[in-house]
Amino acid sequence: MSGTSSKLGVQNGLRRLWSGPNFRWNLFLLALLLVECGVFGAANGKFLSLNRVFMAAVGDLPIWCISIFVTFVMITGGIDIQSCAIVGFTSIVIGVGWQGFGMNIWAAAVLGVVVATLCGALSGFFVAYCGVQAMVVTLGGSFLYGGLALLVSTLSGTAAYNGISGFPDGFKALAKTTLFGVVPLPIVIFLLMLLCAYLLLHRSKYGRKVFLVGVNPQAAEYSGINARAVVMSTYILSGLAAGITGVVMTSQLGIAKSDLGGNFTMMIITACVLGGTLSTGGKGSVIGTTLAAVAITLLRFGMPLCFGINKQYLDIPIGVLLVVVVVGRAVAGNPAVAAWLGRLRPKKKSRAGA
Repeated sequence: MSGTSSKLGVQNGLRRLWSGPNFRWNLFLLALLLVECGVFGAANGKFLSLNRVFMAAVGDLPIWCISIFVTFVMITGGIDIQSCAIVGFTSIVIGVGWQGFGMNIWAAAVLGVVVATLCGALSGFFVAYCGVQAMVVTLGGSFLYGGLALLVSTLSGTAAYNGISGFPDGFKALAKTTLFGVVPLPIVIFLLMLLCAYLLLHRSKYGRKVFLVGVNPQAAEYSGINARAVVMSTYILSGLAAGITGVVMTSQLGIAKSDLGGNFTMMIITACVLGGTLSTGGKGSVIGTTLAAVAITLLRFGMPLCFGINKQYLDIPIGVLLVVVVVGRAVAGNPAVAAWLGRLRPKKKSRAGA
């Protein structure tokens, strides 16, 4: 009897998992990753080199690290297109703090992360408490923080276009260190960020508040949730992630520049949308965003290596992928289309004598 009940419990658990949010979409993304590995691996065996894949992953670190926290913002119905500007601002703060003001390099790095978090808080305040559209605020923020980065860079003795270099070896080792001689430390940092994001969004009361605010802010307020504080907190987390990314990228390149990470904005948004996050809010998944970010990285890595595609054209397949996903999800969510697909399903024959 106990065996039967445990079997039913497992079946019910699997059924809930299958019908859970984004689970089937995550399976699709996992299948997409396998297809990419199969196609690119068959075209060029070098694609399957673990060291090469890790190098590509470290190069796309801003997409991975920032997108998982921009997912929080988009679940609440907002958007964040200022993160890459904050990455550059963080980098310049680190460089000027160390070179211009003689700070310890690690103290300068902490200062950079704090400044990035405050940037996120400022934008979040305007969105949550002033009612300004998130697109307008973060677009303005991208110009504001990019301009501030150029302004702060004048405090150093190096021209802004040259960047600030000559960082201590201990700081540059942050990006060059590998665990067990294989896994780069930046990947480990990302995994820790992913774990924190997953626990926050999917295993905490805070995460449930984020989803509820995205579904219906008024209902969230009636439930005793401070919806404005929740919205603001998501921008703070996004700014914090951009700050950490700025520290890692500055260490990786060994140079502080105001335009660091400036080319990743569209791919960050693409990773969120491709990962199953609705632009209207209320639905999203950290795991889905991560799988989508990895898929984008493999695409950007595999097409030049295996098919000789020029890197300047890599935005084309990523853009096509984004449009196809958005249009496909919109069509699939149309009630008329759902009813038509329901009519195509074969009807179950009724048992005689039922």
